Amino acid sequence: MTRGKIEIKRIENSTNRQVTFSKRRNGLFKKAHELSVLCDAKVSIIVISGTDKLYDYISPSTSIKQLLDLYQTKSGIDIWSSHNQKMEETLNKLKDVNKNLRLEIRRRHGQSLNNMDFGELCGLEQEMESAVHAIRERKYKTISNQTETTKRKHRNSIQVNKNLLRALDAEEDDMSYQLYGNVGEDPVIGYCNEGSHLFALRLQQPNQPNLHDGGSDITTYPLLD
Repeated sequence: MTRGKIEIKRIENSTNRQVTFSKRRNGLFKKAHELSVLCDAKVSIIVISGTDKLYDYISPSTSIKQLLDLYQTKSGIDIWSSHNQKMEETLNKLKDVNKNLRLEIRRRHGQSLNNMDFGELCGLEQEMESAVHAIRERKYKTISNQTETTKRKHRNSIQVNKNLLRALDAEEDDMSYQLYGNVGEDPVIGYCNEGSHLFALRLQQPNQPNLHDGGSDITTYPLLD
């Protein structure tokens, strides 16, 4: 049973068209590879899809430039002249643009002003004044941002300091004992939360004799429940 002939016309369905394109492109490249290997032929195929996506095949150990040079030699058609001419035209345009830009830069540095007439000088002056204004505005904005950042850091430092002071006050309120009196005059009295004892500590002054040969005297008193 043979396959029926397919009418050669544009496939309207985009999905079917893309599937057919992929299958036939792969088949074309496969045939080109077989021709190149079996017959030692130099083959180059360039395919551009309907979405302008490029696919190509080139025989192994061959470059596209070699094939184009060979084509130019065998056909007698100069395929590079127009391309080189366009490249030279583009290069000349870029050179002119670069030359004009360099001239503008020198003029903005106060150089190469001799060939400018009065109107051009006035225009350059206005452009420079506008540039200076924009730079000055940006400078002021930067200074303002830096000032605000410094103020914010200062406020944060003040808040951190306040928090540390509150934490220190809270620690002092939670101390397990407190001392009263002056050393050398009256005993130092304290209260211990954990042991529920009241203690008295007498420290020796330099002109006093040793107390119990230890230099200090501690007496504890249990508290009533």
